[in-house]
Amino acid sequence: MSASDGRRAEGREELNRPRPTNGPLLEVEKLAVAFRGKRVVEDVSFTVERGETVALVGESGSGKSVTALSCLRLLPGAGGNPAGRILLDGTEVLTAPDADLRRLRGGVAGMVFQEPMTSLNPLHTVERQVSEAITLHQPLAGAALRARVVELLRRAGFPKAEDRLGAYPHQLSGGQRQRVMIAAALANDPKLLIADEPTTALDVTIQAQILELLERLKRELGMALLLITHDLNIVRKHADRVVVMKDGHAVEQGRVADVFAAPSHDYTRMLLTTEPRGQPAPVADDAPEVMHGEAIRVRFPIRRGLMRRVVAEVKAVDGVSVAVREGETVGLVGESGSGKTTLGLALLRLEDSDGAIRFEGTAIERLERSALRPLRRRMQIVFQDPFGALSPRMSVGEIVGEGLAVHEPGLSRAQRAEAVAAALEEVGLQPTMTERYPHEFSGGQRQRIAIARALVLKPRFLVLDEPTSALDVSVQAQVVELLRALQAKHRLAYLFISHDLRVVRAMAHRIIVLKDGQVVEEGEAGQVVAAPREAYTRALMAAAFDLRAAEAPGLRT
Repeated sequence: MSASDGRRAEGREELNRPRPTNGPLLEVEKLAVAFRGKRVVEDVSFTVERGETVALVGESGSGKSVTALSCLRLLPGAGGNPAGRILLDGTEVLTAPDADLRRLRGGVAGMVFQEPMTSLNPLHTVERQVSEAITLHQPLAGAALRARVVELLRRAGFPKAEDRLGAYPHQLSGGQRQRVMIAAALANDPKLLIADEPTTALDVTIQAQILELLERLKRELGMALLLITHDLNIVRKHADRVVVMKDGHAVEQGRVADVFAAPSHDYTRMLLTTEPRGQPAPVADDAPEVMHGEAIRVRFPIRRGLMRRVVAEVKAVDGVSVAVREGETVGLVGESGSGKTTLGLALLRLEDSDGAIRFEGTAIERLERSALRPLRRRMQIVFQDPFGALSPRMSVGEIVGEGLAVHEPGLSRAQRAEAVAAALEEVGLQPTMTERYPHEFSGGQRQRIAIARALVLKPRFLVLDEPTSALDVSVQAQVVELLRALQAKHRLAYLFISHDLRVVRAMAHRIIVLKDGQVVEEGEAGQVVAAPREAYTRALMAAAFDLRAAEAPGLRT
C-alpha cells in the first residue's frame, strides 16, 4: 500500500469511527437523493434527539419514505447513493462499511416498513422471521429463542401469539402482518425505531394499542422514534417535533404544539384542514340487489407437530350475511383479524367458503371456474396491499390493461391504450405514466393504479379493501370524492372495508361491524356512528372520533 493509500484508509476510518454519543441520536444534514437523475429529496436536514419522537409528514410522493430509508442506507438501485451527511449514534451512515451497517441495522435502529406483505418472506413462518431478527444480534436458540419470539409478538399486540408461530404471511390479516414487522424491529431493543406508516393497516383500537406500546418502550428503553405517517392526529398526540415535507423538501419543522397552533407554510395549513367529508348519493328505492351472501362461513385449520396434523381451526367468518344493492356502499368495519377481508374474498369466490352467494341474481357458490370467468369482470377487488398486488415486472400500462386483454380480446392495441389512459385519468394519474413500473411510485400512487385496474373493466360490484389506507389525508379526500362520483355515475355497488371510520362515515350508506368473524351490529351509517348500540361498536367509535374531538390546537394528551 502506498503512503497516499494509507492516508486515505486512515481518513475513511476516522470518518466512520463512532462519534461522542452526547449529541443527537440521528442527525441528517443536507440530504439529497436522485432516481434516474431526478431529485426526489433535496436539502433535507433535521435531528432526532435521544428519547424523542420526530414525525415526517407530507403527501404521498413527498419524499418521506426515501428520507427514512436513507437513514440506514436501504435505498435500492440508482437511489442507493444519497448525498449529504447522516450520523446515527455517532457513526457516519453514508460512508460506513458493511460491518458497521450490519451493526446499525437492527442493533442500533429497527425499521418497520410501510408494506408488511412485501417485506415479510412469503415462504417463512412467523416464528422463523422474528427469530432471524433476534439471532442476527443475539446468541439465542431452542426454547429460549421461541419464548423471546412469543414475548415480542405479545408486546406488539399479537393475540394468541403461540398459536400462530407456524403461520405464513398470507394466512394473517394486514394488521397481524404489521404486528409481526413491529415485533421483528423491536427484537434487539434498538435505540431508534424508524416506523414507516406503522399503523396504516390497523384498526383504530389496535392503532391506539401500538402507539401506546411505542410510548411505553420509549420510556423504558430510552428509545427514540422517527415516525413517518399521513395521520396528523397521530402526530398531534405522539410526536415531540414534526418535519413537513413537500416535493422532496422540508418546508416547515418545529415543535408539534407550535406548528399545529400556528403553521407558517400554506401547505402545512392545507394538511391540517383536509379530511374526507360529505355523504354518498342516496340509493334509489327500487335499486336491485347486486351481491348477496347468506350465512357465509370460512375456517382455517391450525396445524401442529411433525406431521402437521389439524388440532383446531380458526373461524375467520362465522355465519355472516350481507347484501349490497346497486349504487350502495356497505361499510365493513372491525378490528384487524375480525374477518373483514376474508368475507370480501369469499363473496368474490376467491376464498373457499360455506353458505349461499348470489351475484346479480345468479347463485355462484358452486359454479365451476369456467362458468365464473365471464362474471369476473363485473365483480372486482382493490387489494389492501397495492405493492404486493402489482407485478414488479409489468409497466403500469400493462397492469391496468391486463384485464382488458383477458375480457375484451377484440380490442385493438390503440383502443386498449385509450381505455387505460382514461382509467388512469379517472384516478388522478397522468396517461404518460404508463411506461413506468410500480417501484417508481409512492404508496398512494400505487393504490390509485390498483383502483384504475379494477375500474377499467367497468364492474358492477367492487370490494374495496382499505383503498385509502396508504394515502395521506388530502389524497384520501380526493379518492373518496372520486369513488362517490364513480358510484353515482355508474351505479356501482361497493363493499367498503376500512379501519378508518372517518372515511367509512363519508362513504357508506350502511355499516356492518364484525368481531371474531361475527356480526355484532349493523344499520344505517349515520345511526351506527352517532348512536352505536353495542359496547364493542362504541369502543371503535370512541377510538376513531372522541380522541380526535375538541382538542385545543397544538396540545397533546
